[in-house]
Amino acid sequence: MRALLTLFLLLVLAAGGFVAWAIYAPVTPPAETSLLLRPGFSTRRIASELKKAGVIRSQHAFYLWHVLHPKPPLKAGEYRFDRRATLPQVYGRIARGDIYFHVVTIPEGYTIFDIAKAMQDAGLGPAADFLRVAETRTDLIADLAPQATSLEGYLFPNTYQFTRTQSLGEMAAMMVHQFREVAQQIGLNSDTPHSDVARIVTMASIVEKETAAPDERARVASVYYNRLAKDMALDADPSVIYGELLAGTYQGTLHHADMAVNSPYNTYRFAGLPPGPIGNPGRSSLEAALHPETTDFFYFVADGNGHHRFAHSLEEHNRNVAAYRRAMGLR
Repeated sequence: MRALLTLFLLLVLAAGGFVAWAIYAPVTPPAETSLLLRPGFSTRRIASELKKAGVIRSQHAFYLWHVLHPKPPLKAGEYRFDRRATLPQVYGRIARGDIYFHVVTIPEGYTIFDIAKAMQDAGLGPAADFLRVAETRTDLIADLAPQATSLEGYLFPNTYQFTRTQSLGEMAAMMVHQFREVAQQIGLNSDTPHSDVARIVTMASIVEKETAAPDERARVASVYYNRLAKDMALDADPSVIYGELLAGTYQGTLHHADMAVNSPYNTYRFAGLPPGPIGNPGRSSLEAALHPETTDFFYFVADGNGHHRFAHSLEEHNRNVAAYRRAMGLR
């Protein structure tokens, strides 16, 4: 009898020692371990996933710890484990919701194709999947641009923090929400006539592509508005490039033959604005399109120093072009 009692006590001590070891002995996870705990996962499922990933030693010990510490509840999200930690430390992170965010920076002027690649590079999903969202979720902007065929122009450039528990549609919605906030601040909103919203965003996207200098964007916008008023072709290279991007024919540079391509985005061949935005403009370009300068300029060309020379007439413009070519050492 005494031998059985001794054996029982030894087993209890061994079990207690194992539990204490499983709980308090730090575990070094495999390098850069990333674990996605989705909404609806039970505590047992979370424990199983942690054990499978090599983050904890025992899923039973994790569940026991949870029973003893039921509050706060465990939170869904993506967690990254890259250092030694005890089970209580791991549990505490999940209870706090110390989730891992993917930081994605969308520069001004990025197209939906650029954004899709940025999302893929950040590990948030295939570029093709994001493009599908951008091309189908026009319901997100139906009140602003009911004729829009994609979200191009309305995915606001910014730095975002996303988690993989979000869908790509939810991420796109966050970008559209940011556009709405900025548009509201500058006076471009759902009270603005639909045709005007689409026109301003399209103009802003062209301005964004044409100049990186914020101080001359309103002047660039004035050139294009002046051309529209005279029913002149806009002759905007970026719109031609965008048309070729849509068609999958862009080779990285424009050639003379591209100016004759039969595309509604070819603003050399067809007067007026292209059918929609050719990129996603930032606040400065939106403001420029909404409040252009009052000028009588109809032409502009780069000056070789990051800005442009503006001209009233074709003759003056040709002189500016010649000056630019000389400055760049071109014939």
